[in-house]
Amino acid sequence: MKPFRFPFAKHVILRVTFLLLIFTSGTATPAQTKHALVAADIHATDNQADPKHLTIPAGTILPVILNQGFSTKNPHASQAITGRVAQDVPLPNGGMLGAGAKVRGTILSVSAVGKNAGAKISFRFTEIEIQHRMIPIVADLRALASFMEIQFAQTPETSPEFGTPYRWATTDQIGGDVKYGVDGPVTDSGGETVGRGTDGGVLVRVTKQSGSACRRGDFDGGDRLQALWVFSSDACGVYGMPGVKILHAGRTEPLGEIVLSSETGEVNVRAGAGLLLRLIE
Repeated sequence: MKPFRFPFAKHVILRVTFLLLIFTSGTATPAQTKHALVAADIHATDNQADPKHLTIPAGTILPVILNQGFSTKNPHASQAITGRVAQDVPLPNGGMLGAGAKVRGTILSVSAVGKNAGAKISFRFTEIEIQHRMIPIVADLRALASFMEIQFAQTPETSPEFGTPYRWATTDQIGGDVKYGVDGPVTDSGGETVGRGTDGGVLVRVTKQSGSACRRGDFDGGDRLQALWVFSSDACGVYGMPGVKILHAGRTEPLGEIVLSSETGEVNVRAGAGLLLRLIE
C-alpha cells in the first residue's frame, strides 16, 4: 500500500514538521530520532574535496545516465560507451563527486537473437573522468531503467497548484519510494522515511527487496546515505524493458562484467537510460 499523498498546499506542514524533528531535543520519539539522524547525516556530507585528490571508496553507488544507447543489433566488441553522473554523490571522507562527471566503459561481446538462442550483450565500466583526471573503477550493476521510466520518475504526480514552488512537487521514484520535493522526506512503500530529497535526486539508505537477489548493503558502504537520483532505496533489477534481465551483475567473477540478456528479442538500451552502478574497487 502506498503512503498517503499530501496535497501541495499541505507540503509546508510536512516540511516544517520534518525540520522540527532535527532541532527538537529531549522529547523525540525513536521514529523522530531516526528522521533527524537521516537529515543530520545529509548535512554532514556538504563538504567538498579537491577533485585532484578525490578518492571514491568501494561501496559507493553511482547514478548514471547514458549518453548514447547500445543494442545487440549493431554494436561490436570494444565499442566505447559513456554516461554521466546524474546527481552529486557525497562521499564518506567529506568529498563530493559532482554531477556531470563522465563515466566510461566498453562493450565486451555481443550475441544477436538466433533461432535457438536469445540476445546477449556484455560490457563493463572502467573509469570516471573528473576535470581531465581518470579514476579507474570496477563496478557492478544494481538497477537499470529505460529512458521512459526515468522521465516518469521526474514528472510530478499532479501539476503544482498556483503559487506552489515546483521544487516541492511530489514524485514517484523508480521502485516505489515517494519523494516529497526538494528538502522533503523520501518514504518507502510502507511510509517509513528512508532519506531526503535534494535538488538533483535523493539521498537515502539502501535497503533490500523481499526475496531480491540484490544485497541490502553495498560491500564497504554500510548504512551511509547514497545518491540514488530517481531510483528507490530498494531498486534492483530492470525497469521498463520487457524481456531484458541482468544475467550477470558483475558482483562475482568476472568482477565488473555486466551481462544483459533477452529471450524474446534484441537487447536495446537507449540513450537517456539510467543505471545504478556500485563500485567494487
